[in-house]
Amino acid sequence: MDLARLLTLQLIAHLLSDFILQPDAKSNEKNISGFRSNYLKWHILFTFLCSWILSFQLSFIFAAALISILHWVIDGLKRRIDKISVLGDYTFFIDQTLHLTSIIVITLFFSLIFEIRPDLPVEISFRFLMIIGGYLVCAKPSNAIIKEIIKVFKISIEKNNPDAQNLPNAGRLIGIIERWLVFTFILLSQYELIGFLIAAKSILRFRDDDTIKSEYVVVGTMLSFGLAIATGILTTIIPGIVT
Repeated sequence: MDLARLLTLQLIAHLLSDFILQPDAKSNEKNISGFRSNYLKWHILFTFLCSWILSFQLSFIFAAALISILHWVIDGLKRRIDKISVLGDYTFFIDQTLHLTSIIVITLFFSLIFEIRPDLPVEISFRFLMIIGGYLVCAKPSNAIIKEIIKVFKISIEKNNPDAQNLPNAGRLIGIIERWLVFTFILLSQYELIGFLIAAKSILRFRDDDTIKSEYVVVGTMLSFGLAIATGILTTIIPGIVT
């Protein structure tokens, strides 16, 4: 396994520990309480295990420990960053930038000190790892990104709008499914199906007798498709560049 694959595995570990397998209620409690959060220590332990296990080599234990310690510091300080008026709306993006930067830098230093020799029964291709990472990005992480972008631009739906009463989990699930479909279509080079999907959703969501024609829905939909398309393009292009 080369550096590119090890780095991709570490990014997958981050997606799993910080998004996919982290309950929303616990995440909110951690963000509010900071270092005082009871859940934070368990989150850091899980972050360490994901990082170490997905490295597939014992010697990465030191790098995984360092990644986890920095993760603890960043998450602990997130509450304070959120209170700074200038930075408050961008807390999520600052937090994730710091996490990703620490993972990349530590993994690069590890590759300079230790030989990358994973204990794997079969060889895992870089493209396969990119595809796995792409599907993960199109799931819960994209929901969080869309939510935070809408927050930054202060786009809201009226409280008296009946569509505001829709179950939020239903909308999230629909978003994940549509992004998975778009991502899959790009991998299969079936770009015309993306247009068909957009048209089908437009017919279902923007009926003449419906009041859901709002900036909130339009922005959310465009961001959802945009993230899926960008992820699909990167997943298609990057393996060719690296290899």
